Order: sequence, then C-alpha cells, then structure tokens
Amino acid sequence: MAEKETTNNGGDKTPKGAKKPSVGGSKNTPKFNPIYIYGVILIAFFAIQYYTSGGSPVETSWQEVKNTMLKNGDVEKIVVVNKTQSDIYLKEAAYEKYKSKFPQNFGAPAKIGPHFYFTIGSVDVFEKNLENALTEFGETGKVTLTYEIRHDYLSELLGWLFFPLLLLAVWFWVFRRMSKGGGGGGNIFNVGKSQAKIFDKESRVSTTFKEVAGLAEAKQEIEEIVEFLKNPERYTKLGGKIPKGALLVGPPGTGKTLLAKAVAGEADVPFFSMSGSDFVEMFVGVGASRVRDLFKQAKEKAPCIVFIDEIDAIGRARGRNPNMGSNDERENTLNQLLTEMDGFDTNSGVIILGATNRADILDRALMRAGRFDRQIHVELPDVVDRKEIFMVHLRPLTLSEDVNVIFLAKQTPGFSGADIANVCNEAALIAARNKKTKVEKQDFLDAVDRIVGGLEKKNKIITADEKAIIAYHEAGHATVSWLLEHAHPLVKVTIVPRGKALGAAWYLPEERQITTRDQMLDEVCATLGGRAAEELIFNKISTGAQNDLEKVTKTTYSMVCYFGMSEKVGNVSYYDSTGQSDYSFNKPYSEKTAELIDSEIKELIDTAFIRAKDILRKNSEGHKQLAELLLEREVIFTEDLEKIFGARPWGKKKDEELPFVEAAILAIETEPEV
Repeated sequence: MAEKETTNNGGDKTPKGAKKPSVGGSKNTPKFNPIYIYGVILIAFFAIQYYTSGGSPVETSWQEVKNTMLKNGDVEKIVVVNKTQSDIYLKEAAYEKYKSKFPQNFGAPAKIGPHFYFTIGSVDVFEKNLENALTEFGETGKVTLTYEIRHDYLSELLGWLFFPLLLLAVWFWVFRRMSKGGGGGGNIFNVGKSQAKIFDKESRVSTTFKEVAGLAEAKQEIEEIVEFLKNPERYTKLGGKIPKGALLVGPPGTGKTLLAKAVAGEADVPFFSMSGSDFVEMFVGVGASRVRDLFKQAKEKAPCIVFIDEIDAIGRARGRNPNMGSNDERENTLNQLLTEMDGFDTNSGVIILGATNRADILDRALMRAGRFDRQIHVELPDVVDRKEIFMVHLRPLTLSEDVNVIFLAKQTPGFSGADIANVCNEAALIAARNKKTKVEKQDFLDAVDRIVGGLEKKNKIITADEKAIIAYHEAGHATVSWLLEHAHPLVKVTIVPRGKALGAAWYLPEERQITTRDQMLDEVCATLGGRAAEELIFNKISTGAQNDLEKVTKTTYSMVCYFGMSEKVGNVSYYDSTGQSDYSFNKPYSEKTAELIDSEIKELIDTAFIRAKDILRKNSEGHKQLAELLLEREVIFTEDLEKIFGARPWGKKKDEELPFVEAAILAIETEPEV
C-alpha cells in the first residue's frame, strides 16, 4: 500500500518531526497576572521598613537592668507600655557599650531606642522595685519613668475581620463550585448566565457533512436547514418559512451530536452549543434565567442556530413527580424554554436543534409543531451505511490486503457508528499488541468478539466436567439453530470464557424490518437448545442457561402482550409506545387475563423446549460430534457445521447472498463525486 501524506485538520503539511513556527507566542508561556505587581509592591514595602527602621528591642530581665544598666547609670528613660512591658532607652554614650548584645547587621535596634524590653507582672511592684534601685545607686531623678498606651490597629483589625473573611472565602468557593463557572468566568453574579459555547467566524468547527457517513435521509433534512440560512430567498419567494426547530432522535452512538457538529461547520452563522444538564442547578430560578440569557444572546446574533444536546434532561413530561412540590426547578426551566421557543415574543432567525435518545419521555408541549417542527430519526445504520462508516474510520489505519470492507459491514449487524469506530480502534490495538505491521482481517474479527463477548479469559479455572457441560450446551445451540429455517445462521461457537460468559455462539442475524411469529418461535427454540442438550446428555440442568431463559421469557412475553401473537389472549397490545403513561394504573388488564398471559407464555416456552429436545434426539450423533470437536479445538466455525450436518437447504448460496447489498455498494463506489 502506498504511504499517505500526513495532513492535520487545518491542512498543514508540516513534515513529521519538524517544529511548527509559533504564532502569537508559545502555548506553554504562562499568562501575566496583575496580582504579581501587588506581590512585588508588598515585598518592597516590607524590605524598606526592615532596612530603614532598624531591628526590634532585645529582650532582657529586671535583674540585668538593675545590676548592670541602672548601676552603671546607662539608662536614660523607661517607658511602661500597656502596663505589661517596660522599654529601656539607653543614653547615647552607652549605646556602643551594649552593642555586643544586639543582633548583627540590620537586626540591631536604632540608636534612638528602645534598646531593651522586659515583661513586668504588676505596675505597683515594678515602681517600688525601681524606686529602691534608684535610691540604692544614687540615680534618683536621673531616670525618667513614663507610661504609654499603644494600639496595634492592624492586628486588631485582622482579629475582627478574620472570621468574616474566612466565611466569605468559603462561601465564594462553594458558590463557584456549585455554579460550575456560571458562564462568566466563575463570577457568582453570572450564575444565571448561559453556559453555551459560541462558535462563529473566529472559532469555527472543522467538521463537515462529508465526514458524516451514512445517514442520507437525516443529512438531507439537516442540510436543508443550513441551505435555508445560506440562501433564504430560495424558499421565502415561494411563501415558505424557516423551520423553528428540529429534534434529532435515535439510539446512542448513531451520530446525532456528529450531525450537529457538521451543522456548526457548514452553516455560516453563529452556533450556540450546550447540554441539557447545563440548565439544571440546585438554586431556584437559575435554569430559567440561563434559558432567558441564552435566547437573549441568540436574538442578538440572529440568524443563528442553538443546539441543546440530551434535551431530555430538562424536557421530561411534566406532572410525573407530584411529591416534588410546586416549585420544581426542572419544570420551571422547561416552562421558560417552551415560552422562549414559541411564545408571544418572536424568535425570528433562531433555529433550535435538539438531540435525545429518549423521545418517548419528552413533554408533548415541547414536541408540537412550532417548537420542534421536524423530528429527524437517526437510526442504526444498515449494511450499506456501515460500509460507508467503515470507510471513514479505516482511513488512518494501515490495512492488510485481506481486509474487505463489505465483509466487515456484513459482520457487524446492529452496530452503531460509535461501535464501528470502536471496532476499528480495537483492531489496530490488537494488531499492535501482536507486533504486526498491518491490521489484518483476523484482527477485526477479534475486535468484534472483544466488543460483543468481552475480554477472553483463557486462564480461568474450569474443571473437565464443567467444560463438557459447556461444550454440549453450546453445541446444542449450534445444532438447533442450524436445523431451523428461521433461526439466525451461525458464524462461530466457542467455549473459551469471555467476560461473564463461559461459552458463546456468534450468529449473523438477517436485517429484517418485520418479524413473523414463526421466526420468533424458531429463535426461542434455538435459544433453549442449550438447556435441552444438558437435560438430554447429562440428565440434569445447570445455571449456565440463565441468560437464555431471560431472553426466552422476554421474547415470549412480548409475543403475547405486545404483538398480539396469542390466539387465546387475542389481538391486543398492552404496550404504551408513546411513553407518556396514558394508563392511570400499572396493569391494563384483569387478574384473570394475567393468569391467561402467564399460561400462554408457559405453553409457548414448553412447546419450544420439547421441539428443541426432539431436534437434538433426531440429530444426536451430529450433536455429539460437534461437542467433541468443541472440546478438542475450543472454537468451531460455519464450515465445521456444514461438514457434520450439511448445508442448510433453505439458506442462500454464498454467491447469491444479499445481492442487493452488493449492487447498492457498487452504485456508491461508481457514483461520480459532486
């Protein structure tokens, strides 16, 4: 394969390893903060104070003052400060005599004093001791005694303000954490502001519709909205009006958010993007305030597009939780959103895009025309769409010649676009783990197994008896499904543990739009093949069929209660597909009908179980060969079943399999680029 030239998103073809020129400075350069200036000024202030005012007085004791300083006549005055401390001021001539007691360099007291200090216990006792000492040394009248009351205003102020400032700081911190930034740089006064990210001419999104594979119908409707914004005269001259909103509905991973990104990249108008949870806040009124601010900004920049992802976070149907009280913040937010989308005030030029995978729980008022005029269903891709999605995600991979995109598309039924991206990434990781230079076909198959079944656990301790039960169980599934007309064709069976499963069987289901009763009964019978094999071979059953029984119970319950496939229960359906809980009670049927439903479900399961055992009895030799082959090789494929049971008489030949798929893919490949 020819090497591809590496091109980044911006189209820059800088050689690998070469440094790109910096534009506007390096990203790692720290930003200038004005607080640095205040820090420098504060440090300079303390330095000047330290160097110019001299050091503090040196601590001493009354005994040293009396026996040395007063005795030698070196004291000029004594100042009693706040009745607790005495400051000693030396005579100018005596300063040098005591210099050895002072700290060196800049820590020495200034010549003007005070030079020493000591703590007194009582003013009366100190005065009496001082008077006795002066009388004894003949210094009476030569030493001045004064009293001062000094205030440390800074310390007193900090003492008063410490706890209020601490509470204020904690309040600011908590408020900022709860407001999640508030949409205005964390300012508490911006907590009611919109948190939407704005993409305009200065900050464009690089995603385009060409990068969205598949989804032809959804893209067509979305592209029409973008075209309306770019060329409104084309529609308005015919009397048409721009749609007020479009709701993207579909399962997770199908590309709803990717479509919105493509709209942001294609539309030459401002694009507001946010999640439904961004409106939700614990403070009452914040959500509604953010909705008002969002539409205020949108009107100022109209025409524009507002995208709300996961809109079900605020759009749930109202009145579901009566115990929440009358002041429900989520309902207030929804009410404000409904008013802004289509109230008395016009929103000309503002288009709302919403995305959700829970359209059934949305409020009916939100879904009506005039708010969301269009509901665009983004479904799971079919085989043709999966081929296109694989082509997108295979571009950056170094592929082997045996990789067939059509084969990969057929091997991944029911996979979403996100699943396919994960398959491609896992295949590349598996190839790198095995030190391959190219990603091969087997790597993709292993990646599919890894995603569907879980991580392979070859070191899990399993006894010989357990392994035999697992082998016959999985062989029972394979045998019954191979011999039933409407069961899904088998691809692979393994008894190597994966995830929580001790064994697994991979099928390639037909991509049906509708399913008949016979098809569902065959699938139930094939699912019970494992439990039937255990009972026939070992005359006992195990817990290994728990997942099978769960699937069977759900399938038969849906046949009776949802799809009306029971003659006794009749053509009724007890399923509310709207999700609005129109029934005021849990069970829309009587207890007698409930007993009838239970008996019908049990009869369907029992009949399918007997049928599975009959198939295994008639093909006991082939079932045994398949189980022994599984015990020997641990993995068997379609070819092994064909050798034992022969080709399926009702199955399509390989060269005739899905001819319409080949034709559709060929049409895509030969279609000229626009």
